[in-house]
Amino acid sequence: MLISENEHIKEELCMNGHVLIVGAGPTGLVLALSLAQQQVPFRIIDKHDGPGQQSRAMAVMPRTLELYDQFGFADEIVNAGIKMENAHLYIDGKEKAHLRLGSFGAGISRFTSPYSYPQDEHEKFLLEKLHEYGGEVEWHTELLSFQEREKGVKATLLCMGEKIEANYQYICGCDGARSAVRHQLQLDFPGGTYEQQFFVMDMKAEGDQIGSDKLAMCMQGDEFLILLPIRSTGSTRAIGIMPASLVAREEMVTSENIVSFMASDFGIDVKEVNWFSPYKVHHRVAEKFHKGRAFLVGDAGHIHSPAGGQGMNTGIGDAVNLGWKLSAVLQGRAKLELLDSYDVERRAFAQHLVKTTDSAFTRMVSSDWSNRFLRKKIVPTVVPLVNHLDRLRKKLFMILSQVRIEYSSSPVSHGEAADIQAGIRLPYIGENYEPLQVWDWQVHVYGSASPKLKAFCRDRGLALSTFSYDSIMEGKGIKMAALYLVRPDGYLGFVSPHQDVQGLQKYLNEWGIIPFRVELE
Repeated sequence: MLISENEHIKEELCMNGHVLIVGAGPTGLVLALSLAQQQVPFRIIDKHDGPGQQSRAMAVMPRTLELYDQFGFADEIVNAGIKMENAHLYIDGKEKAHLRLGSFGAGISRFTSPYSYPQDEHEKFLLEKLHEYGGEVEWHTELLSFQEREKGVKATLLCMGEKIEANYQYICGCDGARSAVRHQLQLDFPGGTYEQQFFVMDMKAEGDQIGSDKLAMCMQGDEFLILLPIRSTGSTRAIGIMPASLVAREEMVTSENIVSFMASDFGIDVKEVNWFSPYKVHHRVAEKFHKGRAFLVGDAGHIHSPAGGQGMNTGIGDAVNLGWKLSAVLQGRAKLELLDSYDVERRAFAQHLVKTTDSAFTRMVSSDWSNRFLRKKIVPTVVPLVNHLDRLRKKLFMILSQVRIEYSSSPVSHGEAADIQAGIRLPYIGENYEPLQVWDWQVHVYGSASPKLKAFCRDRGLALSTFSYDSIMEGKGIKMAALYLVRPDGYLGFVSPHQDVQGLQKYLNEWGIIPFRVELE
């Protein structure tokens, strides 16, 4: 419904501290959950009529599950999804390599491999969790424009055909690649689009490549296909490049065309098609993720190839990073400058991710002889070695799982002890991840804490956890009796090899940090 400029605009007054979240996909929902968990008022809107009914994103990575574990619901995702125990490589109809993924992350994370969990089910799950906090998505509500003011943002919304003006302190664009927030900010979105066209299909099918717990990567000539199981429907997700023979005809490709193609080229017998969609793949990163009182989160700030299943997980990581920082600033528990670190930390990772996935994706889909040789000769030879070489397994897990993300160059990261530098994710021991569920600043000591440190933590309201030092910690580079200040999101903010209480105090004062457990006047 269109409304002329002369029609009456209803104005709503919102409480100070409100955050407007535009977009209710996984990224927006996780941001809402982060704010709700810290009891920060927010409003989340979406122009659609409900959660997504279709899904391209499938993979839930271990780092995402670690963050969900802090919320207390990771095990529900694990039980609903399918653990990717095995990856199989098929070339020209024959299985050439088998990668055992199930225990790749043993000792690195509680979650040792990716899980398959469709985005549409994922969104519904997050909506249920948001409801438990008393939060609701306002569907049929679209952002038309916003203007930044000295103490907030005035947004014009179209809600069920009615224009509404409302005031917020911050606005967060979680509204995808065509983000209205990004366009309003007039930020460049440099990058490009891959020339190949792709398709996604959910289907009931039979074939050697189809399995209830395996990921299959299939190559036939220059054609490429990925197959993943979906537990809830007992079906299989197929993601592939549009066949060159069909594209050459310059006709609309239908699901029937793809069914015939999969039968003839890959020997897959499709019994039923539940969903089919063609799409193009882009690689772009916005010039900024933060401008004034506005933030870009998830696909609004970065889009990249599906290589490695990183997209949705990166958006969720953005939401968590921004969520605790917004909560701290809005509640007077940190200085305003903390918000600047969101752009520094997450944009740097997005740029790195786009670069690496672009390189990997190009090698996967390129038809030139060198990349074809790499795919069909080198990869089948190297993959089996990974199963037997611990160092290679761990390296591959670190890359895919997102546990390698670090913020050592962030202004919020200070200090180092032995091999551990502030800004990295807290090394996983097991028991040391249990205290992270409080979503608060905390001090960890692996060994004995000094009386001076104990007294300081007690006076400042900092939770202090001590752990008996052992060889496992030593092997992970943790220094005995060093001081590790852990951020609410599980990354190290301040590190001192000698329990430098004065340095810790200076760090806390510099950023104005007040733990969430401390009552504010």
